Amino acid sequence: MQRCIPTLLAVTAVVVSAVCDGFLPLERGIPLSHRVEVEALRARDRARHARMLGASVGGVVDFSVRGTFDPYSIGYGLYFTKVKMGSPPREFNVQIDTGSDILWVNCNTCSNCPQSSGLGIELDFFDTVGSSSAVLVPCSDPICTSGVQGAAAQCSPQVNQCSYTFQYGDGSGTSGYYVSDAIYFDMIMGQPPPANSSATIVFGCSTYQSGDLAKSDRAVDGIFGFGPGALSVVSQLSSRGITPKVFSHCLKGDGNGGGILVLGEILEPSIVYSPLVPSQPHYNINLQSIAVGGQLLSINPAVFATSNNRGTIVDCGTTLAYLVQEAYDPLVNAITTAVSQSARPIISKGSQCYLVSTSTSDIFPSVSLNFEGGASMILKPEQYLMRNGFLDGVAMWCIGFVKVQEGVTILGDLVLKDKIVVYDLAHQRIGWANYDCSLSVNVSVTTSKDEYINAGRRGVSSSEKRTLSMFLAVSIVALSLYMMLI
Repeated sequence: MQRCIPTLLAVTAVVVSAVCDGFLPLERGIPLSHRVEVEALRARDRARHARMLGASVGGVVDFSVRGTFDPYSIGYGLYFTKVKMGSPPREFNVQIDTGSDILWVNCNTCSNCPQSSGLGIELDFFDTVGSSSAVLVPCSDPICTSGVQGAAAQCSPQVNQCSYTFQYGDGSGTSGYYVSDAIYFDMIMGQPPPANSSATIVFGCSTYQSGDLAKSDRAVDGIFGFGPGALSVVSQLSSRGITPKVFSHCLKGDGNGGGILVLGEILEPSIVYSPLVPSQPHYNINLQSIAVGGQLLSINPAVFATSNNRGTIVDCGTTLAYLVQEAYDPLVNAITTAVSQSARPIISKGSQCYLVSTSTSDIFPSVSLNFEGGASMILKPEQYLMRNGFLDGVAMWCIGFVKVQEGVTILGDLVLKDKIVVYDLAHQRIGWANYDCSLSVNVSVTTSKDEYINAGRRGVSSSEKRTLSMFLAVSIVALSLYMMLI
């Protein structure tokens, strides 16, 4: 029976060529007489699939993640990754921040930048003269007149370069000028191996820093803004079809931290989604209610409504979580009541804390943050409590939420850690699911309504279905001809 297969393929090839109104010479890449291991064939296919996909759609960009949410760890309290930029490329450690838009790094001309870091990393400085591909953004560029959250753009006519000043919520700030240069990354096309790739982007070169940015204890080379604005790297790359208009992270909370960051969509069956509030400069979602141990708290939903100075923001650049007073007080009271028989509540440095002689997971209730669309974020005790040493030999755990008298509720790393979080800009929604971020993940690249790449599998579009149908019909004809011949 095996001898029939080459003949059948030959007949099929002839009929296919006839249907296509032309003849193409076909040759086998691997002779029939040559034995090849299955794994070698798989590797060959993976390489080919990467080339095929690379020619038609963007790919997933993978970044390594370091750092931890724990502010009591030496030098930590943030997550950061590495980016390569310039020609020749140089590596820069930058904080991951979904609360701002711009990627910026320290310039070699910075007058107030840290020279060392308590994170145990070696700081670097971008040299616009030393990079052969660097171009200063001129005053005529639309960037100089575009609105960027937290930033003010200026122009220096004397040198014809576009400058900026950023101000962050913690009072720190940076100023510098915009540069256009190459960024390098590993692009994964559904399956390994990764393909080295690059693109030209606009980013900031910092010449001055103030506030916490100027301190050395948690100093990095800059900040990687993943906000929704047009100047974020995500927006710049997705607008050119290089990457999908979605990114995801999974921040590991325990041990040495770390995690996963991809420009692409992490797939997980348990992910729930809530729509983004439209026309906002941040990732705003509508928090509607809070439950402790399954019991809804008596909170007026109006305190969560999005306005100029209210709302709920998802921000991985914030270490803790911040909750408006009208919701904070009922939350803390409910938790205290739930553990009153097993833990001793105390106030430490203005925070509500508890002396606990057993495992927190045994006595503390779960907290559910309920959002528009029916999506709930379930917080385990370790996702709203922080260990704060010992008192009289007993472990002290404190509420990690910070009370906000007036302002927005911010969901920072305290509650985002140990979760897959998907920022789906294409569909204007954010999704999440509890997850062990030390494990691998499945990633999808959405390309259109009916075509996608998913963990190495490619969905079939309508045009492909027609092609397959035609090929099936031709194969049947070929088989009939072969049966007649024998």
